[in-house]
Amino acid sequence: MILSLSRAIRQILLLSFSLSVVSASDSLVHQTNGQHAPVKNLIIDTDLFSDVDDAGALMLAATSPSVCLLAVNVNYPSSYSALAASALLAHYGHPHTPVGIRRPLTNATFFDSWAFELGEYTSKIAYHWSGGTLPWGRAEDAWDPVALYRKILAEAEDRSVTIASIGFFENLSGLLNSTADAYSSLTGPELIAAKVSELVAMGGEYPSGYEWNFWGDNSSLAAHVVHNWNGPIVFSGFELGVDVLSGGRLMAEGPANDPLRAAYFYYSYNTTRSSFDPLTMLYAMGGLGDLFEYGNEIGYNHVAENGSNSWVYDDSVTNQHWLKLKVTKETASAELDKRFLEGAWSVNGRDAATERGQGDEHLSGLQSQSLHR
Repeated sequence: MILSLSRAIRQILLLSFSLSVVSASDSLVHQTNGQHAPVKNLIIDTDLFSDVDDAGALMLAATSPSVCLLAVNVNYPSSYSALAASALLAHYGHPHTPVGIRRPLTNATFFDSWAFELGEYTSKIAYHWSGGTLPWGRAEDAWDPVALYRKILAEAEDRSVTIASIGFFENLSGLLNSTADAYSSLTGPELIAAKVSELVAMGGEYPSGYEWNFWGDNSSLAAHVVHNWNGPIVFSGFELGVDVLSGGRLMAEGPANDPLRAAYFYYSYNTTRSSFDPLTMLYAMGGLGDLFEYGNEIGYNHVAENGSNSWVYDDSVTNQHWLKLKVTKETASAELDKRFLEGAWSVNGRDAATERGQGDEHLSGLQSQSLHR
């Protein structure tokens, strides 16, 4: 019996070794064949406040194996925005990712004075999922966003960082205006040229239009960044995401304790939302891929004083582009919904203590109300 047990143990060990060799071999084949995308070093600059799609974009990056999430800067000065960003990062496996926010901080909460349809979500996510570098009540501990930019960029390899801007432009304008400090002897423009491979910006409408991220806060800062950025820029416009609706499958099939699922319920009352920022994030993470193509070959974006924008076709400029979908809006929606579900379940697991469909206590009433809207 002892011999049989030893033989069984040896067989188990041998099988384990064989499986590990096969796994390593498969991994090597995938890498050799280019099936694994290279890891993107990413900084996100978000106005996580008045639309839930910022939370969706943040979740996509935080749950992607192809992203190294270096930092998150918040460009809306509500303390709940910083706390919610920290809570989302912690839930999705990034409890130590630093968060910066523009000052002075306020305790503002979102109120939909435009259509009186949408709900506030950042304070609820910040409280019920408190965690990360900024737990509940600790918003003042957030980094100064320009200092955080300079620290992260100074420590990065040359031309290795992608910045995804999915909001306003005060933080990026501050980076452009920055001078030498303890982190780097380079000025802001010099640091950008040395370290940033690409700025991906959700803003404007293409080839021309008038969109919230350019005019909703300080249009002069949007113009300052767009006109003075020292490197490639790819723009994701209003028209790209307005009819790509997402979030429905996450609300219907996602883990009951998932904060993004809750955020969509809080914000949209069980309705799907446009996907401006999540689509922008898909490009920032993976490039054109199968979903996108460039809408232009030449030219640059011009932002007027009032925040309107228009594309100027100039043969001498080839490092600015705007995105178009290469697939149908339904295909893009399905891809986002798939990734939301994969990201949510990758953290919670199918055997999570709180099973799908049961609902958290602080969501149950809201879900019940939403079914009767």
